[in-house]
Formats: sequence, structure tokens, C-alpha cells
Amino acid sequence: MRAARFHDNEEIRIDEVDPSPVGETDVRIDVAACGICGSDLIEYQRGPLHTPEKPHPVTGASLPVPMGHEFGGTVTDVGSAVTRVDEGDRVAVHPNIPCGKCRYCEDGRYNVCPDVVAVGFQLGEGGFAESAVVPAGQVHPLPDSVPAEAAALVEPFAVGLHAVRRSGLQPGDTAAVFGCGPIGQTVVQAATATGAKRVFVSEPNDTRRGIAGSFGADVTIDPLETDAPGAISSATDGGVDVAFEFAGVEATFNAAIDSSRRGGTVTVGSMSRGPVSTDLDDIVTTERTVVGTYCYGFPPRANRTEFGAVIQSLADGDIDVDAYVTDRIALSDIVESGFEALLASDTDQVKVLVTP
Repeated sequence: MRAARFHDNEEIRIDEVDPSPVGETDVRIDVAACGICGSDLIEYQRGPLHTPEKPHPVTGASLPVPMGHEFGGTVTDVGSAVTRVDEGDRVAVHPNIPCGKCRYCEDGRYNVCPDVVAVGFQLGEGGFAESAVVPAGQVHPLPDSVPAEAAALVEPFAVGLHAVRRSGLQPGDTAAVFGCGPIGQTVVQAATATGAKRVFVSEPNDTRRGIAGSFGADVTIDPLETDAPGAISSATDGGVDVAFEFAGVEATFNAAIDSSRRGGTVTVGSMSRGPVSTDLDDIVTTERTVVGTYCYGFPPRANRTEFGAVIQSLADGDIDVDAYVTDRIALSDIVESGFEALLASDTDQVKVLVTP
């Protein structure tokens, strides 16, 4: 089969590989679509960071490895001990496998487990391929009303929903989102669905501001032309209840702080592009709360947390798939039309789906 494998920094190749065998607790999935994530872009641009250069101590996988963790498709083979899914089922894949042994796993906080094995990085299987073998406990069956392609959207929308839950946003609150790339857009959608009274967006890209509006943003601001914290503070009598930072740079982090009210919350979910400096007085003397948010609920609780909720939202038609997905490309075009297009400074892309 064909698979897009990460070999080294800025080197992804379409390779012919033998499909992996299906273990007794595994399933094989014929991939319908896989989204390109920001973490994939970072790995491609700066890696190897998370992909193992020597055999991984748990999985044995090492470079080159198939990438891709936002995916789903149809189950075509099941292990002898698998009972929760059958051949022919359409599923979304939860890509993160916690160790199950550390203090955080014992507390049920699987998403902060320090020894997670991730599909598309350390597992040796990924969604940028014609098929992938994953543990059966990592798959979530889709209702009939959810197309298999939409399974690729479950993971990023779960990130946004988890961020909103972590923020403590309540119905009637005001919110601001700084940075409306793929995850920032899901935060706008989740904040609106949660009942935010007004949602402000600060994003320099015209296309992304437009998509944020389709997801429910009430006010969209180009920070290159307007003082976003000043405009937001003026419109909300001193700042929003909750600000979200999803750009990963110092300027947006401080802008998110400045746009929040005294006693408000700043929720940070971006992967940093470098050290960030801030004036602690802006946090201490105002009693603002800064909250980190990472991923979403993991198995075995995932069906009761964000993954299950997002799948239900897709089934109910609450997520505008066509607004979010800005391109669909073939596996053979993944570098030029996928990774390089998304990394371009003038990109208009938000979520690019790759189909085998």
C-alpha cells in the first residue's frame, strides 16, 4: 500500500509499504480522509521532534514513519479479541494512547500522561496512508448520518471543545479568540455552541476571519489594522470574560491578557514558537487566571468526553464542515498542495484533508 512517511526534516515521501498485521486487539481501517494538523506541520518543518529516530521503547517504531492522526474510515479487519466494532463499521480514530501506569493515568487525567504513544508519530501507523492498524480501544463508531470523511474533523473539534471547557466559559459570557487557524476556528464554534453572548476574533488572514464569522464570531478584527485589545475592551466595558490564545507568539499572548477583564481567564492552547515574555503585574494585580489546555479526553473516558460530543454535533448538523474544510487533496499531492501550501505566509487554507 502507499503511505506518506516522514523521513527527516522537510522530507516526506510517498512509499510503497507492506500493510501491518492485525493483532488480536487491533483493527485495520481503510482511510477515508486524514487532516493535516499544526503539529504535523511543526514536525515537518522542525523535526524529528516526536517521531522516533531509534526504535521506540513501547512500539518499536522508528523513522521513517507514516504521519497523520486526524482520520477515520471503514474497518476492514478485526483482531480475534475485538468485540466492540465489526468489519464494515465506519469509525473515527482517537490517536493518543496513554501509558495507563503513571499518577496522571491513575487519576484519569490521561491527556497529561507524559508517556503517550500517538498514532502518526510513535505508533508506526498513520492516517496519511491507504490503511492503518490501531488498537480497537482507540476507535469511535460513527452514526449513519456522519460521512466517513467527517471523521477527520472529530479530533480538531475535540481540541476546541476541551479548550472551552477548560476555560470555564458560561452561557452569557463574552469571549475573544486570538488566532483563527484550524484550532482557533473550533474554539469559536464551541464557544458559540456553549452560549457565549459575544465572540470576538483577532486574526490577520481575511479568509480565516470570514470562516470565523460563519462559525458564529460576532466581531472579527484584523490586528494589523486595529488595536484588537483596545477595541475589545471598549466594546465589553473593560474586557471579555474569557480570552483564548491560539497563535503561539508573544504578541498574541499579551493581547489576549490585555483583552480580558480584571478577574477574567486567559486560556492558552497554542504550541509555542519560542519563549514568551509578559508583565506579571497584568496577571497578579488584576487576579486574572491563566489556564493551559491540551488535547481532549482520552480512552477509556473519551466516549463520555469531547470525542463523543463532537461526533454527536456532527450527527446533528451543528458543525459547518464545508466552511471548515478548505481543500481536499490526493495523497500524492500531500507535500506541495498540503504541507507547503499550509506553511506559505499568504495561505488561505484552514483545514486540508488528504484522501488516499
